Amino acid sequence: MAITDSISDSTLRCIEARLIARATESDDGEAIVAEFCEALVAAGLPLWRLSLAVPVIDPVFRGVSIAWRRGQGMALFPTVHGPEGEDTFYRSPVGWLRANDLAFVRWRLERSNGCPDLPLLGELRQAGATDYLLHAVAFAPGSAMEGVGISFATDRPGGFTEMEQAMVAGLVPVIALVTAKLSLSHTMREMLSTYLGPAPGARVLAGEMRRGQSTVVHAAILLADLRGFTAVADRDDPLKVVGWLDEHFDALGEPVQRHGGEISKFLGDGFLAVFPVFEPDALACPACAGALDAAREALARNAGLNASRRRSGLPPLEADIVLHYGRVVSGNVGTDRRLDFTVIGRAVNEASRIERLCDELGRPLLLSDAFARRCSTPLVAVGEFALRGVGRKQRIWGLSAEAAVPSERTAGEGAPEPAQDAAREVSA
Repeated sequence: MAITDSISDSTLRCIEARLIARATESDDGEAIVAEFCEALVAAGLPLWRLSLAVPVIDPVFRGVSIAWRRGQGMALFPTVHGPEGEDTFYRSPVGWLRANDLAFVRWRLERSNGCPDLPLLGELRQAGATDYLLHAVAFAPGSAMEGVGISFATDRPGGFTEMEQAMVAGLVPVIALVTAKLSLSHTMREMLSTYLGPAPGARVLAGEMRRGQSTVVHAAILLADLRGFTAVADRDDPLKVVGWLDEHFDALGEPVQRHGGEISKFLGDGFLAVFPVFEPDALACPACAGALDAAREALARNAGLNASRRRSGLPPLEADIVLHYGRVVSGNVGTDRRLDFTVIGRAVNEASRIERLCDELGRPLLLSDAFARRCSTPLVAVGEFALRGVGRKQRIWGLSAEAAVPSERTAGEGAPEPAQDAAREVSA
């Protein structure tokens, strides 16, 4: 491989300009970094590996590293939150740099002596790396995205020349700027997806964030509620209670997302999810089938979680789920400067009224007549009920015995099916 002392300044400026242009037009960080590294190698730099390590604002991961390696392409290495992630970070080169309050370090890996005992350095040395340069660049304060660690490694005997070191140091500012832009783009998408859901987040990112911007959609509606949560919250440590609530939301929410639903909002001890229907005139409804599958799996998972909690001496939280079908309005509601991207409408209100019947009837899963008409699973009519604010009685359905889901209720408990004329008022 040619020594890079002959790389012209104009060649490097062209590579920099191409990097900036690609980052301006695209958010595909891995492709951009790979193209940049290949260009440096083609210009004559003996680059064997380049990595970018950045903290991220994410509910699961505290940071991520992307690494390019000659002949192998790109690899992604996320670091989780918690003690495991903390240990991984502080045993990394970037963690070592921070602990020693440094902005740059060079480790001559082929010599071994003088290198700290860090797992990554040992792996790189074993793979043939001879020299390792690490730069730390800080971003603007005020967020968890504190900066980026940029490393360059070569496998050439003798390592980088002094001119090559100066060359890559000159590239660091533009690499850091590109990384900051890509990190901000990633953070915007992830935060909107985390707090609004993937589809609403994409709509907001596309510019749909003015009050009144809404869309009417047909949807299967799933409303989940945890019974007994208020009593548990009153008598137990609030931080523990929130942890228990999250466990139940995991059990109930995972099947919803896996079967094509999207949690629109959390309602204290429950949540509202929608399954968009793209062919409202077709009675064979994949969205309704997915919603029912999700409901049954969610109740089974919640029952399993409760069984585990009982064995540990912890209070269970039983779940009730209502399935409904109708039109909802999806969009921005609120004040001029404080908005909520949510779903509202008569169908949502009706689902909330139906949910009050679950405890009365001893059934953890109830289906509206509108949903039942689009459902191929065997059902049994539970009765007709007057729901507050709804003009006519609503026929309510449940699963047949063959299709019943596990429940933590005591065997044999539950109200008998009411007569057709035994309509009742369900309070809000």
